[in-house]
Amino acid sequence: MASVILVNGGNYLYNLLLGRILGPAEFANAALQITLLLILSFLGMTFQLTTARFAVEQENKNWIAQRHFLIVVSSIAGIIIGVLLIIFSSLLQTTFHTQTKLVFILLGIGVPLYFIMSVIRGTYQGKQAFKKLSISYQSEMLSRLVITLSFLYLTGIESSVIVAIGILLSFVFGLYPSKLKNYKSVTKSEIRNINTRPIYRFMMVTAGYELSQIIINNSDVLLVKHYFNDTEAGLYSALALIGRVVYFVAWMFVMLLLPKVVQKNKNNEKTKPLLFKYMSMIAVLSFVIVCTCYFAPNLIITLMFGSAYLSMAPLLWQYAVATSLFALANIFAYYFLSLDQYLPVVLSGLFGLLQVFLVVFFHNTLYEVVHVQIIAMAILLFAQLAFFLLTINGSKSKGLR
Repeated sequence: MASVILVNGGNYLYNLLLGRILGPAEFANAALQITLLLILSFLGMTFQLTTARFAVEQENKNWIAQRHFLIVVSSIAGIIIGVLLIIFSSLLQTTFHTQTKLVFILLGIGVPLYFIMSVIRGTYQGKQAFKKLSISYQSEMLSRLVITLSFLYLTGIESSVIVAIGILLSFVFGLYPSKLKNYKSVTKSEIRNINTRPIYRFMMVTAGYELSQIIINNSDVLLVKHYFNDTEAGLYSALALIGRVVYFVAWMFVMLLLPKVVQKNKNNEKTKPLLFKYMSMIAVLSFVIVCTCYFAPNLIITLMFGSAYLSMAPLLWQYAVATSLFALANIFAYYFLSLDQYLPVVLSGLFGLLQVFLVVFFHNTLYEVVHVQIIAMAILLFAQLAFFLLTINGSKSKGLR
C-alpha cells in the first residue's frame, strides 16, 4: 500500500509538472497520451488479474506451464493491438487533432512489452510477492518521470513526442526485477495438459470488465478532446486528473482485495467481511476527498496546476463525486469477479456505454459533461448494491459467504 501511494504520487507529480510546464493547450495533447496509457493499463490488467487468479489457485508444476501460456497469449494480443495502432495512426491523429502520428506509432511499439510486463506483475500479485511488484511499478514510474522531464529541458523535440518516448522507455524499466532465466520454457506436452477453458473464460470476462473501466474512466477525456478546443480540453484534463485521486486510492485496495477473496473462497472462508472492510475504507476516503474539493477548490488547483486552470474550480468537487460513485461500484464488481459472478461486469459495461451516450448528446458545456457522469455513476452504484443485496437474500448465493 505504501508503494502504491508512492507510485501514484509519482505519477501525479509527473502529470502536474507537465501541466505547469506545457500550459493548458499543449497539456491537452500530453493528457491524451496519458489517457491512452491508462487505457493500456486497463487492458494490461486483464492479463495481470488473470495471472494473479491462477497463480493463487494452481500448484507450482502446473503454474509454470500456465504462466508460459499466458506470456504467449499476452504477446500475441500485444502485437495485434500494436500493429493496429500503427496502421491507424493517421486516422487517430485526425480524430484527436494531434500534431503528429508518431505518438501513436511509439505507443503501438510498446504495447507487447506492456502486456508481458502485466503477466509478470500478475505473478507477483498472485504469489503475494509485493516487494517485487512494488519495484516494478516504481521502476516504471521513476523512469518515465526522469526521462520525460530530461528530454523536455535538454532537447527541442515536440512535447507530445517526448511524452510518447518517455512512456515507451518506461515499459522497459518496468520489466525489472524480472529475469528471463526465471521464465524457463516448457514442453509441448505440458502446454497440452493445461486446461485453457477456465483461463480463457476468466480472461474474456475480465477483458469485458476492463473495457467497461476504459469507457467509464477515460471516454470523457477523449470525447472532450474531440468536441472542445485544446485549451478547454487541457483544463478538463487537469480537472479529471485531480478528481480521479479517489479512483487511484480505490485501485490500491483492489490490488489487495482480489487475491485475498480468491484465497478465502478457495479455503471455504467468509469473504463478505473483506468486502465490507474495503468498502468502508473507500467510502471514508471518498467523503474526505470530496469535502476537501468542495471547501478548497481554488487552493487545490493553484497548488497542483497553477492559476491558469482556476476556471475549473467550481467543477472540482462535482467531478470528485462522480469518481467516488464509480470507485464504490468498482469494489463490488471486482469482488464478484473474484467469485466467478459476472453480472456486475455486464452492468458496468452497460452503464459505461450509457455514460458515453450521455456525453455524446449532452456536451454543450464542461459542466454538462460532468453532471451526466454523476447521473450514470449513481445509477451504476445503485444497480451494483441491488445485485449484492439480492444475491445475499436469494437462493443463488452460492460462493458468497
